[in-house]
Amino acid sequence: MEHITLLVGVVIVTALVFDFTNGFHDTANAMATTISTGAMKPKIAVAMSAVLNLAGAFLSVQVAKTISGGIIDEKSGVRPEVIFAALIGAIVWNLVTWLAGLPSSSSHALFGGLIGATLVAVGLHGINGDAIMMKIVIPAVASPVVAGIASFLATRATYRIARDAGPKATSKGYRAGQVSSAALVSLAHGTSDAQKTMGVITLALVSAGLVAPHSDPPVWVILVAATAMGLGTYIGGWRIIRTMGKGITDIQPAQGFAAQTGAAATILASSHLGFALSTTHVVSGAVMGTGLGRRGAVVRWITASRMAASWIITLPAAGLVAGGATLLVDEGTWGLWVVTLLALAVCAGAYGAAQRRRIDHTNVNDVEYVENAVGAERAAADVPAGAERFDAFAPPLSTTIAAPASRAVQTPMQTQKETAL
Repeated sequence: MEHITLLVGVVIVTALVFDFTNGFHDTANAMATTISTGAMKPKIAVAMSAVLNLAGAFLSVQVAKTISGGIIDEKSGVRPEVIFAALIGAIVWNLVTWLAGLPSSSSHALFGGLIGATLVAVGLHGINGDAIMMKIVIPAVASPVVAGIASFLATRATYRIARDAGPKATSKGYRAGQVSSAALVSLAHGTSDAQKTMGVITLALVSAGLVAPHSDPPVWVILVAATAMGLGTYIGGWRIIRTMGKGITDIQPAQGFAAQTGAAATILASSHLGFALSTTHVVSGAVMGTGLGRRGAVVRWITASRMAASWIITLPAAGLVAGGATLLVDEGTWGLWVVTLLALAVCAGAYGAAQRRRIDHTNVNDVEYVENAVGAERAAADVPAGAERFDAFAPPLSTTIAAPASRAVQTPMQTQKETAL
């Protein structure tokens, strides 16, 4: 570690900044349903998630090896400057989607940044196309479907098993189960997402000749990456927690338990196999699946379609930003400074915009923002503008209809006489 150059040090710090944004961007993956159902208080939930993310990062290094020596050819001439540009692309896209409250994939932002920067710097021969297809593209398509089906079936089974039990008793039990399943998702998130930053730092060390190709991440890399992820998770990405917990469907405790359990199983299995899938895709698919699994529940397809669109454009968008950054850093030191200053300006702008409409642990479960989506649905259905606004989260409407005014009971003979008159 004492031989690390200034440039490599800058790359490592930038990678840890990305890891930090990944932590608060993806906190919703583990804790959104737990917070939205009231199973845990927001601050306690994100603190528990932070600790378990830290622990999960030490359980496996298979995903890290996929990043450092899988999608990018370590011997293709990728330099630390290129990795720096890739990280800038990922960070910028993370901040844009966080500001919009969209649970896009931090993982795919990183992949897009690495691919875009490598293509500009060294060309197609620096990309392992087979690895990208098998370990990124196919899991990206399959994982939300698999998690959604698993959560759909689990939700149906859960409600069938508990159909004769009282709702208060079952809600209490499922909230306790949610705490356990949320802990499992947080642990799984650490085994997956923290490793991606480990892989990027290891790739930077390999490109600088400080670590042999195909090496496991050094212990200090695992430690700093896990710590950055944990800190970011504790900050809490409240905007995305709100979208995931309230924007897709109205989640009951039984649904939250089913969604989190299915998501955790999917993530842990993929991490063991070295698939660098997106936990955001998995958890979002699980939440939609559990929304379809409960009879009478409503999946807000406008929100879901916005999320899907962000998933599709994440990889190319981050790649374009990273490619442009690569063109600048290739110009020398001044280009590196320009990219750094532009990135800082984006960070400052995103933070300032977020402060104008602040969302934190005190209002994360407020749902007035859903009115925008409801308004769009109203417009699509040509509902008159003056009609009463529908609140998807309001309790069922109920009222007492007054009995009709008392009236003397008429006999059939009296009725006939009135008719004759």
